[in-house]
Amino acid sequence: MANAITATEVFNFLKMIGGLPSLSLFVGYMMTFFISGLWQRWTAPFDVKSAVIVHHFACCLASAVAFCGFCYCLFQYGSIYGRTPDALLEQFFKLYWIIKTFELLDTVFMVLCHQQPQISYFHVYQHASLLLLSDMARLFYPWQSIAAFLTVNSLAHFFQYLYLGLSHVNPNEASEWRKTAAQVQLFQHFVILFLAVNGYRHRNFCAYCVGYATSLLVLCLNFYFHEFFKRPPPRIDLRRRQ
Repeated sequence: MANAITATEVFNFLKMIGGLPSLSLFVGYMMTFFISGLWQRWTAPFDVKSAVIVHHFACCLASAVAFCGFCYCLFQYGSIYGRTPDALLEQFFKLYWIIKTFELLDTVFMVLCHQQPQISYFHVYQHASLLLLSDMARLFYPWQSIAAFLTVNSLAHFFQYLYLGLSHVNPNEASEWRKTAAQVQLFQHFVILFLAVNGYRHRNFCAYCVGYATSLLVLCLNFYFHEFFKRPPPRIDLRRRQ
């Protein structure tokens, strides 16, 4: 039977977030997003291409390690649904939180390079929320049932940051894989929503996970639609046709 959300649970959830060590970093990250327009107006763009490439491939490698670690722990346990303490699994929860913290630099680099159009609400929402939720998971819920979600996300981010790193190394071929990379992210959110709904219906999961998974899927679908179906056609220079 699924758990319904009560006012007490909402209050306890917010209280838990208020005590997270990552909360101050979350606030700083959001401030970076809100001042990005002013930063672009007052400064010249920085050339941080080398740092971006190192960052993307580091995130790619770390996500691969996290994915393999979660898979090993879940295989050893024998199920993706469990709440059994596991010292090794807790270490991979901590690694996952470190990765989500390190991934925030992705947005910082965009701000420094004046790439504000690439900083979508979906981008910020995903980075900021995963920072807090990964911190909460490692401290209070380092369970097999939560690790299943993080396993899927780690695999998707392995491909995402592999694509991003390669796109900076060889920008000419980046457009060929851009849509595929977005489709991997979209598929990830469908899988996570399926796990959340199944857990809610049959494994006593709370409604928070369903709501959060739904919000990510809706935002990702919106991003995908506007990015690949609603882009304005290229402008035609009439002067060249005369």
